[in-house]
Amino acid sequence: MSPETQPRYLQGLAKLREIDGHAGENVVASLADIAPDFARYLIEFPFGDIYSRPGLDLRSREIAVIAALTALGNAAPQLKVHLQAALNVGVTREEIVEVLMQMAVYAGFPAALNGLTAAREVFAADDAQSMAA
Repeated sequence: MSPETQPRYLQGLAKLREIDGHAGENVVASLADIAPDFARYLIEFPFGDIYSRPGLDLRSREIAVIAALTALGNAAPQLKVHLQAALNVGVTREEIVEVLMQMAVYAGFPAALNGLTAAREVFAADDAQSMAA
């Protein structure tokens, strides 16, 4: 049986689509030619195992991810994907900005500024997409 037909993979793929829509699928597809196993791991572990756990709703999980990626300070592409995912699962722009500002205390002003810059870009793209629809 192919890994792509296993329940863990299918559960992860469904959760990825629920959270990220096409953006998450694009990340996975971008790995197909260089590391297809890594793409499968991205679906199975984070989304099939962790995001699918009870205990936190998707809003809370995305807020935590935004905080973590902002604090890392070197994950702008992933931060942008998760900023959009946060919007997709009901986190407001105001809540996102507050999380990013909070990171100035724990991760430093440069990390918070970088996060706010990423948010500005994601919000602008979201506005443009809304206007085109």
